[in-house]
Amino acid sequence: MKTGNILLFVSFIIVLTFSSFVIKQEDKSSGKFIVVLDAGHGGKDPGKPSKYGYKEKDIALKIVLLVGKQLEKNPNIKVVYTRKKDVFIELKDRPRIANKAKADLFVSVHCNAHHTQAYGTETFVLGVANTQRNFEVAKAENEVIFLEDDYEKKYEGFNPNTPEIGIGLALIQEEYTDQSILLASLIEKNFANKIKRKSRGVKQASLWVMHQTVMPSVLIETGFVTNKKEGSYLNSKKGQQEISESIVNAILEYKKSLDNNIGDSLEAEDDILLPTEERIVNDVIFKVQIAASSKVLEPRSYNFKGLTDISRIQVGSIYKYYYGNTSDYNKTKVMEQEAKKKGYTSSFIVAFKDGKKVALAEALKSTAN
Repeated sequence: MKTGNILLFVSFIIVLTFSSFVIKQEDKSSGKFIVVLDAGHGGKDPGKPSKYGYKEKDIALKIVLLVGKQLEKNPNIKVVYTRKKDVFIELKDRPRIANKAKADLFVSVHCNAHHTQAYGTETFVLGVANTQRNFEVAKAENEVIFLEDDYEKKYEGFNPNTPEIGIGLALIQEEYTDQSILLASLIEKNFANKIKRKSRGVKQASLWVMHQTVMPSVLIETGFVTNKKEGSYLNSKKGQQEISESIVNAILEYKKSLDNNIGDSLEAEDDILLPTEERIVNDVIFKVQIAASSKVLEPRSYNFKGLTDISRIQVGSIYKYYYGNTSDYNKTKVMEQEAKKKGYTSSFIVAFKDGKKVALAEALKSTAN
């Protein structure tokens, strides 16, 4: 692929990704933590070949359905499937389903293959194919493209056999890399510690199925169907149950780490009560400060106990998080009570004028309607 075509492809995908991100931010979710589960392959695409008769598409689907069944027991989690039966889903449609669902996580489940008796688990996040083995995995997972009609038009010149394309794909998911790696690490940790599987680690590769997802995304290689012993384990009810439980545990740990990532050490300003007619200020924006943390979190509802309309401002090494955005002080007071009911007991109202934080008393002295 010529360099010019690669740059054109990368620019095209970045534009699509940015557009999807804007849509997601404007269309607020219900507050539930949304997980999209993707069973690899399906229908006319059987997945990795195995001389022992194990079918990757069937194993991946059974594991995904078990993961979904367990996650659905949690009232704060919504599960979306790219497929729930043996059907062929085009590769480009899998991330599209996740973006449309405004998902918080995208988890794709697969089985591995090799010409030797290699075994063990691997979890991939999007990145440059920095080793020959990672490149081989990327090629194998991306080659489903060639089973689709008019794939040249659909994928805008993307060639899954070209390692240079990984550079462009890595840029797209850069914003979510840390979160993706965190989830991938938790998955591999659960595999190794809970069910004593051999973990081959967290790796990065240019995998199309994750290239356009605008959320943390991982692709799990649950083991090798080309290994007689491991393939038998993957094909068994016991193996599928253990693997699914490990994935569920990792997702719940990941979600918990986000829930616990917010500090509650705030310095409140004095509350001010004024007559209703004096509480609407044209050139001032009121917000409710709910948290301060040294860690960067996406201003998404799942990070803030279901609250939407979250904004973030960096002050030195601290990130401050705010709920709401209005010139109506009365509305802000209601939001403050909502935040406190959610558990942010130290939350308080702050004011911004011309984009700069000002004392609340000064803001309320401004000319009112």
